[in-house]
Amino acid sequence: MVEERNADRVPVTSRTEVRRLPGRGTHDRRLIEAILDEAFICHVGLVIEGQPYVIPMNYGRRGDRLYLHGHRESRMLRHLADGAEVCVSVTLLDGLVLARSSCEHSVNYRSVVLFGVAHLVTDEAERLEALRCITNHFVPGRWTEAREPGAHELREVVVVSIPVDEASAKVRDEAPNDGGGTGSGPWVGIIPIQLTAGTPIPSPSVSPGLLPPPFDRHRRARPG
Repeated sequence: MVEERNADRVPVTSRTEVRRLPGRGTHDRRLIEAILDEAFICHVGLVIEGQPYVIPMNYGRRGDRLYLHGHRESRMLRHLADGAEVCVSVTLLDGLVLARSSCEHSVNYRSVVLFGVAHLVTDEAERLEALRCITNHFVPGRWTEAREPGAHELREVVVVSIPVDEASAKVRDEAPNDGGGTGSGPWVGIIPIQLTAGTPIPSPSVSPGLLPPPFDRHRRARPG
């Protein structure tokens, strides 16, 4: 059974109901979108001719649509373009959780699991908007700096969209479970993990003195 659409919540379905440790699960739309916006890579799961595949891809989000793109010869993109059922997951690792017991070691994380049917984007205006979203997901504003794709490039690209309507988020932000241990034994605690950007490495073809685009080394904000 699906809940009625709510602007603040993604509907709960039998596929997105969090059963294992439900207290960590949420269907809050803002949190789901924030996790999607902070991550760079999603993993796309689908079945082709009875064989399951999970493929890492970059993506972009605009409103309640997630956009993927790739070459028109990609078997996965062709399958998605035909309206395949798909599962997309995104995970942000926030910390390594070290406990006294080896079985209690864990990680702090924020994740999203999204289910849906992929749709081929054929409208040219939406295709360009999707590519803009994907490009700006790398670096906000990058679309206006880079050359727009030419007609020959657009002919080679397949763009698909997936609605962000059947999804759930799960978050662990907890101290280690010591399992009733005492103060003796190994160090116990959390090692924070953060994705940061290193020093940009220019291509040999870059003109001398041309500076790289500004980039938030500790990205948390919504891309432009």
